[in-house]
Amino acid sequence: MTISPGTEGWVPDACTLPTVQQPIRIAEFDRFFTDSTHDLRRAGPTRLELLVDPAADALARELAGQESSCCSFFTFDFAEAGEHLVMGVDVPSAYVEVLDAFAARAQTAIGGGR
Repeated sequence: MTISPGTEGWVPDACTLPTVQQPIRIAEFDRFFTDSTHDLRRAGPTRLELLVDPAADALARELAGQESSCCSFFTFDFAEAGEHLVMGVDVPSAYVEVLDAFAARAQTAIGGGR
């Protein structure tokens, strides 16, 4: 998820998403976090796991594909875990701050949406 200086943060140089599309992507992730994500856990400094409603599997995979196409440092994976889908988000250690911002945004949306 890219976050530009005008919209609460920064954009890593490695991101290729055009500035005008960034608010749209942020809104898509915010909606996903609020409507479809139940919880998150930090599995390590460079890994975040989101517990997602399985009904949102297609949406989660679509967002992951879009994000990794413009921010190639993100790696997403998916696994079933009981009643939830686990959406794993990994970054190289140089992008831990990006993952921190992603996690903070998700946590805010999850908490605010419940």
